Amino acid sequence: MQVMFYELSRDPAHAVVPLLARRIVEGGGRVLVVSADEQQRGRISAALWSHRPDGFLANGQMGEGGEERQPILLSDIPDPVNGARFLVIADGVWCEGEEPFERTFYLFDDETKPQAREVWRDLRGREGVKKEYWAQEDGRWAKKAEE
Repeated sequence: MQVMFYELSRDPAHAVVPLLARRIVEGGGRVLVVSADEQQRGRISAALWSHRPDGFLANGQMGEGGEERQPILLSDIPDPVNGARFLVIADGVWCEGEEPFERTFYLFDDETKPQAREVWRDLRGREGVKKEYWAQEDGRWAKKAEE
């Protein structure tokens, strides 16, 4: 399992999730986006539908039906009923599914930074886990650390 820590300092989660999701979906993958905040899930969904003028990223919410068909599913729990191998944690609150995801993108901001540090430490030495820490610098993502 690979865990990608993304510190949000300039852009909110609803601006970053479409960038990550587009790459995954274009590569043939499926994504589960988890946030306990229903309003945040709504903002992310709207951003996915309107991310680029030349196209949209189809997505659905858990509980609306047809979840298994969604390339991008938004939920409050890490249950990949859409077959996702990629997890995006949008609200900065760490969670894991029963089965490990191939890659987890853990988005956090100043408010959730202490928890992100704790998760980084907790994952240290865990067998099969590779971690990377990315931060925004001058409008770009820069890798700051990896283990």
